Amino acid sequence: MEIDVGLSSFSAVVLAGGRAARLGGVDKASVELGGRTLLARAIDAVMDATEVVVVGASVPTERPVTFTVESPQYGGPVAALLTGRDALLHPTPWLGVLAVDMPRVGPLTFRRLLEATRGHDGAALVDPDGRRQLAMVLDVARLDAVRPDHEAQHDMPLHRLLAQLSLAEVAADSDEHRDVDTWTDLRDLAE
Repeated sequence: MEIDVGLSSFSAVVLAGGRAARLGGVDKASVELGGRTLLARAIDAVMDATEVVVVGASVPTERPVTFTVESPQYGGPVAALLTGRDALLHPTPWLGVLAVDMPRVGPLTFRRLLEATRGHDGAALVDPDGRRQLAMVLDVARLDAVRPDHEAQHDMPLHRLLAQLSLAEVAADSDEHRDVDTWTDLRDLAE
């Protein structure tokens, strides 16, 4: 796949700070699948990024990343996304966003997402039913333009923020749209 040089440079935010209530409060980032943590898999998925910020608890990683905690903590995905965006030391025009619990997303997913951004404010992975998943690429300038104030970010639904952006939809390839919300999800992905 040919990717325009102007689109190839992106930074990334991995969202890893949720409560994981359906997993009994276990830190999702540390859950293992196939001998690798979900966080390691997520960092691998954004390996083409020039810089990676992980919004969640700081743990040792194979690749240098910046850790931060959303403000307010457990403030939801919008607060986490924007906190991660603010923690970037060298922001690029494009921002990759990935939930830590999507172990089948990989570098090729992000290359397809970047390619789909032409003429749009970004691109989002969609499942077979057409629902957006938390694997996307966003135009940083457009994200900043629709950004709510700090107080409004708390518990703001992500779809409300994204509704203000023109996002291309990229169909999931195989099971890359699947996430780990329950122990059953983890078992099914391991099979």
